[in-house]
Amino acid sequence: MEKQSLWSRNFLTISFSSFFIFINFYILAVTLPEYALNELGGSQNGIGLVTTVFVIAAVIFRPLTGKWLDEINRKKLLVISVIMFALCSFLYLWVPNYTLLLVLRFVHGISFGVAATTTSTVVLDVIPRERKGEGIGYFTLFMSLAMVFGPFIGLSVSSNAGYPVLFICITIFAALACLFGVISHIPEHERKPSELSAWHIQRFIEFRAIPIASAGFLIAFAYGAISTFISVYANSLGLKSIASYFFIVFAAMVLLSRPFTGRWFDRRGAHMLVYPGIALFAIGMIALSQAHSATFFLITAAIIGLGYGAIIPSFQTLAIQSAPAHRSGLATGTYFVFFDLGYGLGSYLLGRLASSAGYSAMYAVGGVTVLLSLAVYYGLYHRREQRQRKSSTVSHQDASKASA
Repeated sequence: MEKQSLWSRNFLTISFSSFFIFINFYILAVTLPEYALNELGGSQNGIGLVTTVFVIAAVIFRPLTGKWLDEINRKKLLVISVIMFALCSFLYLWVPNYTLLLVLRFVHGISFGVAATTTSTVVLDVIPRERKGEGIGYFTLFMSLAMVFGPFIGLSVSSNAGYPVLFICITIFAALACLFGVISHIPEHERKPSELSAWHIQRFIEFRAIPIASAGFLIAFAYGAISTFISVYANSLGLKSIASYFFIVFAAMVLLSRPFTGRWFDRRGAHMLVYPGIALFAIGMIALSQAHSATFFLITAAIIGLGYGAIIPSFQTLAIQSAPAHRSGLATGTYFVFFDLGYGLGSYLLGRLASSAGYSAMYAVGGVTVLLSLAVYYGLYHRREQRQRKSSTVSHQDASKASA
């Protein structure tokens, strides 16, 4: 049978909407702390709040969004969230002080949590069933590219053109995210009225997604050290001039590996990607802690990129597949709640570690954290899957004997 097309108009519009949402996020993640400190009079100890309040808001509204996605019209939710996201991005031009910046960050975090969860869920409705792994792999590639271009654009524009121009740029990107979201056609999904009470926890959290989300939490925890501190670490090594190339090499390896990883997932299963991916990520992090030359520094970026490129789409796909189709929104929301928490806590706690023990120690601990995700993945997900498969086989054999 001829394979259904993956690169449909709707797949592209949703993917580009997600790309511009995340490029906006990463631009502000690397520029707002310095802006708050130098332009709005924020304190050295408090500037981290511009990220913390954003992540808190996103984490609060991820599970709410998962509930809404499974119970109301998904297209309306997508349109409302991207419009709200664009309006928040525009308001950075008019924030007069640090306190109002924190208020805006919280509201912006709400719109990000809703929009990012919505795009990550509705894209499943336009990916052919037999190409889920490949489709999610390419969808997360758009997010990975935003993770690379965002910091580069943010630092380049803020240092060369100033913050007003930077905020105009994020407004344009947010408007594009809004445009692509609005023109996307979202197929109707199966909606089942819930028998649970309005505030029952299972209407906000998909417990079947928690095992894989727990492993994702640890990966995001370690990645927080890379996205937040890699430029500072490079500067401490005397490699400031090549710091930006770390993310370019990282993205190149993710880009090169993505066409293969999605197909391997669909044909060989997740374990063939997850175990090597976690091993590569951990090796790269530990090696990064020992980097002293430009060449070695960039080699670690390649290793980490290969590992990250294999893990992230696999984890997201497994989280979605862990739940029935009518609860896919909740599964997506649950996964990203854990992922966002890991990213936020990793940036903060590993940063505290770096201030006392140094960046080499921080990246070494990050590598150990990645290895811990290996144990979590096997203990909470893989081993349980093996038991379920064995139980299913025994039940099938018993049924065959009974019928005979």
